[in-house]
Amino acid sequence: MIVIPAGSFEMGLNSGIFKNEKPTHTVTIGQAFAMGKTEVTQAQWKAVMGSNPSYFAACGDNCPVEMVSWDEAQDFIVKLNQKTGKHYRLPSEAEWEYACRAGGKHQYCGGDNMNEVAWYGGTFRNPTHPVASKQANAFGLFDMTGNVCEWVEDSYHDNYNGAPVDGSAWQGDGEQRVLRGGSWNYTPLLIRSSIRFGDKPKYHFNNNGFRVVRVLP
Repeated sequence: MIVIPAGSFEMGLNSGIFKNEKPTHTVTIGQAFAMGKTEVTQAQWKAVMGSNPSYFAACGDNCPVEMVSWDEAQDFIVKLNQKTGKHYRLPSEAEWEYACRAGGKHQYCGGDNMNEVAWYGGTFRNPTHPVASKQANAFGLFDMTGNVCEWVEDSYHDNYNGAPVDGSAWQGDGEQRVLRGGSWNYTPLLIRSSIRFGDKPKYHFNNNGFRVVRVLP
């Protein structure tokens, strides 16, 4: 886990080509938190859940777990908290983007050269890869761009009008939850730092995974 310090940043991108990237707004993360250095791996999932749902299981224990729905990620977190006695959860969308940007304004999480920081644009012959095999961002987080999309806590909204500015998860009545970061089969356009997607919480695909955060005392 990496401790992410409190701070403020500009979330979103007014010049983005998609409506859901806008408007840019200032968010203040008032309390430090710890974030998984990598996406949850197949080995970590198996240690908690006793099974491996991954489509790309042959990639190995050090590859990100996928074929995991938002609901299933929450089940994992409940069991992880029971096993450890600590308070893990999904990051809020604001926490995720704050951690991705790591004090910078790069096009991708960790830099402007996608090939240095991300597994992307692959085929079924070149899908997920072992975590932490590309360059980390300034906070020391790996694969925030690419490899697998990452579920966050928030309900999906189609723009940021009315979004919280305190870093908390934005809940709502919509049927979808937010995914961030892009995945192994996404084009460069769809792995940018501000890109966001929504999907139903019961759905699982071979490009969706997650990472956890831990509440600090």
